[in-house]
Amino acid sequence: MTKKIPKLVQDDMWLQPYADVITHRIETARMKEKELTGDRSLYEFASGHLYFGLHKTSEGWVMREWAPNATFIYLVGSFNNWEEQKPYAFELVGDGVWQLNLKDDELKHGDLYALSMHWAVDYGKRVPAWANYVVQDPETHIFNAQVWRPEEVYQWKNNGFKGITDPPLIYEAHIGMSGEEERVHTYNEFREKMLPRIKENGYNTVQLMAIPEHPYYGSFGYHVSSFFAPSSRFGTPDDLKRLIDEAHGMGLAVIMDIVHSHAVKNEAEGLGKYDGTRYQFFHEGGKGEHPAWDSYCFNYGKNEVLHFLLSNLKFWLEEFRFDGFRFDGVTSMLYFDHGLGKAFSGYDDYFGQNVDLEAITYIALANKLIKQIKSNSISIAEDMSGMPGLAVPQEMGGLGFDYRMAMGVPDYWIKLIKEKKDDDWEVGDIFYNLTSKRMDEKVVSYAESHDQALVGDKTIIFRLIDKEMYFSMRKDQPNLIVDRGIALHKMIRLITATTAGGAYLNFMGNEFGHPEWIDFPREGNGWSYKHCRRLWSIAEDPGLKYHWLYDFDKEMIRFISDNKLLTIPPVDFVMENKPDKVLAYHRGLFLFVFNFNPTQSFTDYGIPLGPGKYQIVLSTDSGHFGGHDRVDQDIPYYTLPSGGLSSQHYLKLYLPARTALVLKKINFPKVK
Repeated sequence: MTKKIPKLVQDDMWLQPYADVITHRIETARMKEKELTGDRSLYEFASGHLYFGLHKTSEGWVMREWAPNATFIYLVGSFNNWEEQKPYAFELVGDGVWQLNLKDDELKHGDLYALSMHWAVDYGKRVPAWANYVVQDPETHIFNAQVWRPEEVYQWKNNGFKGITDPPLIYEAHIGMSGEEERVHTYNEFREKMLPRIKENGYNTVQLMAIPEHPYYGSFGYHVSSFFAPSSRFGTPDDLKRLIDEAHGMGLAVIMDIVHSHAVKNEAEGLGKYDGTRYQFFHEGGKGEHPAWDSYCFNYGKNEVLHFLLSNLKFWLEEFRFDGFRFDGVTSMLYFDHGLGKAFSGYDDYFGQNVDLEAITYIALANKLIKQIKSNSISIAEDMSGMPGLAVPQEMGGLGFDYRMAMGVPDYWIKLIKEKKDDDWEVGDIFYNLTSKRMDEKVVSYAESHDQALVGDKTIIFRLIDKEMYFSMRKDQPNLIVDRGIALHKMIRLITATTAGGAYLNFMGNEFGHPEWIDFPREGNGWSYKHCRRLWSIAEDPGLKYHWLYDFDKEMIRFISDNKLLTIPPVDFVMENKPDKVLAYHRGLFLFVFNFNPTQSFTDYGIPLGPGKYQIVLSTDSGHFGGHDRVDQDIPYYTLPSGGLSSQHYLKLYLPARTALVLKKINFPKVK
C-alpha cells in the first residue's frame, strides 16, 4: 500500500527525509486522542473544570480534587476558623480523586478557603488546583481561594460576536500597567479607558497578558500559580467578563497569553509538590525544572496532565469567551533542552532525539480542541526555533497553530540599530529579513513587543533617541537626534507592518514611543510603580512630539485595516538601490517606497514599473506626523516611458531623506 505523504512534505522537498517522523507525529496524536476520549469527543473530554473544583448543586456544594499521593484532605477556611474538622474531610472516591459534599448553608459567596493536604510524611496548606478565584490578603500576602457565587450570575450581552475573520491587528496589553497612576489598574478601568482607545486606533484584536493568577506581579504573568483563576489584582471574574463582553460589542476580539510551558514552583498557592510529590503534574528530576526560568515543566505524557491543560483551554474559551490564545514558551515545550543555546541551523534539529514527542502531541490536541470550541479562534505560537509545520493545519501534517510569532524581526531591528551606522544599512537585507518565512505558514510580524520594553532591554525609540527624550521632546525644541529617531521609528513600523506575513502586533504604548522601560515593583527599585504604567497624557499632548508618532500609528493601522492589506499574500519586490538606500515593493494595488538614506534626498527618482497612475495615500514626511511636507500628496503621479511607449516605464518621485511613501495604483478611466 502506498504511503500517504503529508502535504507539508509535498510542499517542501527538504522535508522528504523526515516524512516518516512527521507521519508518526500525526499518528501519535491521533492515537493519544483515541486513548483519552474513547467514544467521546475531545471537546467532551476537556471538561475537567466542570467536574473538579468547587461547584454549587441543587443539594448544596460538591468539591473534587485530584491528589493521588494524599492520605487525608480537609477543607479549611473562614467558615470553620481554618481548622481541620470532620464535616470538612474529603473522601477518596477512586483514581486519586477526593470528594467533599457540603450542605447549602455551609458555604457562601465570599468565603475564603484552602486545602489542608496530608501525605505519608508531612502535610501542607494548598490553594485548590481547580480554584476559579484566588485572592491575596493585603497584609499577610497569603493567597487563598474565594467562593465566587454571586446571587446574580453575569449575563452576557453581545452574544452574536463570532470572532475576527480579518487578519489580526493585535494590541498587546497588560491590565495592571495600563493607566497613568503609580498603582495596579483594573479590568474596569481597562474596559472604560483602554478599549475605546484601542478601537479608535484601528486595532481589531486585544491580547491580554498576565490573566491567570500569579503570585509575583513582576513575573509579567508568566509564573502562573492558579491556572483557572483570573488574577484578582485587577478585579473580579465578572469584571473580566464585562471587559470581554464590551470588547465584543465594539467588534474587538480578545485573546490571552496562555502559559502551558511551565508553572511557578510555589507550593502553598501553586502546583509545586501539590500532593507532596514533584511528579504529580511535572517531570521528576532535572527534566522537570526549567534551568533558565526557575520553574517546573509539565509532564505531557500523563493523561491527567493533558486533562488539566486541555480543560484549561476550554474553560477560558467558554467561561470567559476569549477568542484564542498566544501560547507562551512553545520552544521550551518542543525540545528537551528547551532550545537554550541552540542555533537551529538545520532540519535535523527539528526532527531528532531532542524533540519532545509528548509535548508535540499535546500541542496538536490543544489546537484541534480550540477549533472545535471556536472555529474563528486565533492560535499563535511563541517559538524562536522555526520548527517546520508548527503553524500549518493538521490535515496538512502540521501542528495546527494559525500563526507563529516572527521573533527574528525585532531581534533584527535591535541588531541593526545597535551594530550598524545609518550609512551601512542595506535595504535589500532589510526586505529579506522582514519577508523571509515559510510559504505555508502565517506569522505575526512586529517591530517590538513587551520583551523589548523590559528593564535590561530597550525599546526602539529609546535606542534611537536615548537621553534626548528627557530634554528635547517638545515640538518647539529642534534636535537632530530626535528628528532622526522619529523618522526611523515611523519607517521601521511601516515597513514591518506592510510586509507582515499574516498579522501585526504592537505593545501598549510603543506606538507613540513610550519613554523609558518597564520596571515592575521589586525590592531593587523600592517596590516602585513609577515605571510600571503608561503615560497616555504625553501621547495626547499636542505640544509634544509623541503626538506625531501616535497619530502616525493610527493612520498606518487605519490604512492597513481599511484596505485589508494583510489579506494580500504576496509582497512583491520591485527594486533596491544599495548605494542610495532606496527600496520599493508592491502589495496588491499599493506601492511602498522607502528612502533610508540619512542625508540625501532624490529628485525625480525613477521606480521601474508598468504603465500606471498613482496617488500618495500615506507619507511619513507629512507635517501631521512631524515631517516637513516636502512631498505633494494632492497630485497624481504617472509613470513615464524611458523611450518609446513599449519601453520600461518609471514612476518619478521626490524622495526626501529618511522618508517612506505609500502610493495606490489608480486605474485609468476607460475611453468611451
